[in-house]
Amino acid sequence: MKTGLTKRQKTTCIYFDESSKTVEIQTHNTALKKRLAQYAAKHPDLCRQTDDDEQGGLTFEIDRKRFAVRLTAPYSDTRRQAASELAKRNGLKGRDRTGSK
Repeated sequence: MKTGLTKRQKTTCIYFDESSKTVEIQTHNTALKKRLAQYAAKHPDLCRQTDDDEQGGLTFEIDRKRFAVRLTAPYSDTRRQAASELAKRNGLKGRDRTGSK
């Protein structure tokens, strides 16, 4: 969908406060919109779409207990090499450092 927005204008914003029981997520990210829409369809009591800005952005409200932020530590060179070897032995193709296959 052409929106007329630049990539910099296509943001994802997450709003919540310590007293609220819900989290509001406004996003233009296609993958996140799909995940939230699927979750809302499957769990309408926990998540619902509340707005469509008609420029490609959707807003969802989700139960705060269902929302999490996950931070992952970077792989060490040893761990990266072990994962690479395991993938090669199992016939999996990875991505090179540029992100292409």
